[in-house]
Amino acid sequence: MNKRLIVQITLSSLLGLASISHAAVPNSKPEQASSHIKTLVLGSGCFWGAEKRYEALPGVIDAESGYADGRGFKASYKAITASSRRFDPNNYAEVVRVTYNASRLSTESLLKVYFESHDPTQKNRQGNDVGTQYRSTILYTDEAQKTTAASLKEQYQALLTQAGYGQIQTTLKPLSAFVRAEEYHQNYLVKNPNGYCPDHSTGVTFADVQEQSVDNKALLTGKHIVVIDAPYCPYCDKFKQQVVNDYQGSIALHFRRASQLQDLSIMSATWATPTILFMENGKEVAGFQGYMDRKTFYRALGAFKLGDSDAYTTAFEQGTDRPFCKQYDLFKQTGDGVFIDKLSGQALFDTKDRFNSGTGWLSFKYPVAGSVTYHEDNSHGLQRTEIRSSSTGIHLGHVFANEGPGGSDRYCINATVLEFKSRQDYQVSQ
Repeated sequence: MNKRLIVQITLSSLLGLASISHAAVPNSKPEQASSHIKTLVLGSGCFWGAEKRYEALPGVIDAESGYADGRGFKASYKAITASSRRFDPNNYAEVVRVTYNASRLSTESLLKVYFESHDPTQKNRQGNDVGTQYRSTILYTDEAQKTTAASLKEQYQALLTQAGYGQIQTTLKPLSAFVRAEEYHQNYLVKNPNGYCPDHSTGVTFADVQEQSVDNKALLTGKHIVVIDAPYCPYCDKFKQQVVNDYQGSIALHFRRASQLQDLSIMSATWATPTILFMENGKEVAGFQGYMDRKTFYRALGAFKLGDSDAYTTAFEQGTDRPFCKQYDLFKQTGDGVFIDKLSGQALFDTKDRFNSGTGWLSFKYPVAGSVTYHEDNSHGLQRTEIRSSSTGIHLGHVFANEGPGGSDRYCINATVLEFKSRQDYQVSQ
């Protein structure tokens, strides 16, 4: 099997306003609740990822994708991306209108996120997105926002200069008009859950915190999984929470920023986050750009770890081990411990529930609670119940009712998709 698997997955809060009671104060007007509600229109390249990023900030009421700061034609996605307007100074910019509660999220905090989440030194572009519609711009709605933005721009310039970057190209203007983008652009990342976040950030932050340097020496030997992530990346958070939060596999998994890949040989683009890399001896074997769901991740990991083997065929093509195979002989009389999923490291079966069925396959009375799922299997003209790992979805074997000791069930399991850990080693790893 070709171990080179390159898959590029292309892309591309509600605020409760409580009523406020005011004590009667002579010659004083009650403060209006709406006085804290402010709007900023921000351009930092493609608006898809930016919209989602702002929506995740506590205090943001709404974030809308749209167009602003253009003239001479009716704004639409088709019009602003036309090749004839690629370098048109009158073109509209892709922007996000951010409505926020300034009592919960200050203008300063919002703009710090804005500057840190893209490269403001690039003019009319962000990464591979080139054109005037991708320009860096801040369109303010009151003078206080203008003052804050100008001050932060000056502060960030000093930090960027110290880090070796050029001059900030961000324009600062009053908002004249905002055109809401077409509906299919709104909440784009929600509608397209398997995409990626374009990360063009410089890594320079307002906080006096240097990006942590890492030592990649350990990654130069053996197999490793490297996930390129970034701050303000919803897809990265989703991948962590839904796919690898419970990963305990034997191939080490590492998170890196795009700037932390020194000494590694990478072929994939590193500006899309997350990007999942399968590395061997410091070199990329396979790269996947964008969010991977659990099933896709473990199938790719299976190809990387198992290669063209009986174990891969059993796990992903519902194959069956030969009876009394080598792996069965190794596992049939181990010491006290647990059998784990070969890919995820999740516990599946306990030696306390193992018995010798004489069939040539590992047999257990029970699985570890919650570790397997059950599926109807009518292949080969038989009616059986298939068992799969709940963590990875790989095929494990079948369960046969009342064929175990004392009338218990018999879980007939393929040994090649398992690994064994002694009880002590397993408890230490938890």
